[in-house]
Amino acid sequence: MRKSGILMHITSLPGEYGVGSMGRCAFDYIDFLQEAGQRCWQILPLTPTGFGDSPYQSCSAFAGNPYLIDFPLLVEQGLLTKEQLDTFFWGDREDKVDFFAQYQSKLPALRQAFESFDDWQALDDFCLRSSSWLSDYALYMALKAENDNKPWYQWPAGEKFREPEALYQARTRLKQEIRFYSFVQYLFYTQWEKVLDYAHEKGISIIGDVPIYVPLDSCDVWAEPGLFQLDGDLKPTKVAGVPPDAFSRDGQLWGNPLYRWDRLKKEQYRWWLRRLRQAARLYDIVRLDHFRAFEAYWTVPYGAETAKDGAWEKGPGIDFFRTVEKQLPELQLIAEDLGFLTEAVFALRDEAGLPGMRVLQFAFDSREPSLYLPHTYIENTVCYTGTHDNMTLRQYLEEADPEVLAYAREYMGLNEEEGLVQGVIRTALSSVSRLCILQMQDYLDLGAEARMNFPGTMGDNWTWRAKKAHFTPDLARKMRRQTRLYGR
Repeated sequence: MRKSGILMHITSLPGEYGVGSMGRCAFDYIDFLQEAGQRCWQILPLTPTGFGDSPYQSCSAFAGNPYLIDFPLLVEQGLLTKEQLDTFFWGDREDKVDFFAQYQSKLPALRQAFESFDDWQALDDFCLRSSSWLSDYALYMALKAENDNKPWYQWPAGEKFREPEALYQARTRLKQEIRFYSFVQYLFYTQWEKVLDYAHEKGISIIGDVPIYVPLDSCDVWAEPGLFQLDGDLKPTKVAGVPPDAFSRDGQLWGNPLYRWDRLKKEQYRWWLRRLRQAARLYDIVRLDHFRAFEAYWTVPYGAETAKDGAWEKGPGIDFFRTVEKQLPELQLIAEDLGFLTEAVFALRDEAGLPGMRVLQFAFDSREPSLYLPHTYIENTVCYTGTHDNMTLRQYLEEADPEVLAYAREYMGLNEEEGLVQGVIRTALSSVSRLCILQMQDYLDLGAEARMNFPGTMGDNWTWRAKKAHFTPDLARKMRRQTRLYGR
C-alpha cells in the first residue's frame, strides 16, 4: 500500500509552556494529519535530549524525554496548578524552544507534581514492568544530581565502577530521588501511550528513530560497560565518527564509544533486542540511524582531534538482523542508508529486506551518486524531500548552485506558476516509493529560519516550532488532494 506522512518532532508542535508536548497539541496535530490524508507521523527520538540539546545524544536509550510531558494534563489531574506553573520562565518566543528555560524549569515543576502524587500502586506497577532499564536509569539520574551533574566517569570510584556495596548504599541514601525519577518516567509513558492509542484510532502510524550510538556519559554505558570498547579505567579506546568526504575534509568526529560486537553476538544481542523491543513499544515503525555501521563502522583513536586518521571495522552484519527478525518478527524497520555507502552496505540492506531512504535534496548534486534520482527508485524505499539534518526545500532552492538548480528544474519540471517547493513535493509524492515522508516545514513553504538541525554545529539547532495558525483547513484539503492524486 502506498502511503505518505509528515516529519515533525513533538517539540515543534505549538502549545503552552515553551515546547510541544504530549497533550492537546499532539492530539490536535493527529486530527490534522487525518484530515490531510496522511497515514504516518515521523518524529525524532523520544529519549532525553543531551549535548547541544540533541535527541541523538541522550543519557538513556530507554527513558522518555521529560520536556515532552504535558502540564495542562497534570493540572487536570490535580498534581499542579496553573498558578504554580506561572512562577516559572518557559521562554519568550512561540516559534522557538528555549531549551535552557526547559532545563531550569521542567524538573522543578515536576517535583511539585511529585509532592501531590499519591497513586503509588500505579507507579509501583510501572516500575515493575520497566525494571529491565528503569532501576539503573533512576539511580543514574539520582547519582548524577548528587554529583553536581558530573558525568559518571567522574563520580567516586565505588559508584563509577558499580561496586555492589556502593550501589546498595546509594539506593538507600537516594531512595526518594530514585522514586522521583521513576515518577517522571511514569508520567512520560502514561501520556505517550495515550497519544499512540489516539494516533492508531485515527489511522496514523508513528515512525520513530533509534540512534545507533549512545554517548559515553549515558546510563547505558555506565550500567553495562562491558558491551563497549573501554579500557580498565572505563575510558574509550576508540570512538565513533565518519571519514572525510566531499562535504567534510576532516570527516566527522562524533566521539561516542563503540560497541563490542563480538561480545554482543555471544549474548545473542541481548542489549540491542531490549532496546528494539522498547522502541517497538514507542513506535509502529523504527528508522535505524546510521545503518551502514551495521556492515562496517569508522573507528577513531580516542583523543584524536579529527576523524581523518580512522579505520573501518566490520559490524555485526546479517547475523544481527536475522536474530532481530527471529526474536521480534513484527518489528518494522527503515534503514537510514545515507552517507558513505558501498555495495556491501546495499547488499546487507537488501538481504535484510529493509527499505532504504531516498532524499531528493541529494539527487541533483554531482558530489552524490545518482541513486537519489527518482527514476532509479524501487518500491521498497522511502522517499524524503529532506530530513531533519537538511535545509528546508525553500532554503535549498534559494541557495543551490545555479547548475544544480537548473538540473533540478529541468528534471522535476519546476515552474513559478506551481511554485518550486510544490514541484519538489509533487515529484516526491509521484515517485514509486511505497512510503513518502515530507517535512512539515516544506508543506508550510518555510525558509532557513525553520531548519531543524545543521549537523556538526552548535547553535540554534532543534528549536523550530510551528504556530497553531499554520494548520488550516485549507492546508489540510490541499495535502489530502495531492495525496489522493498520487494514490497515497
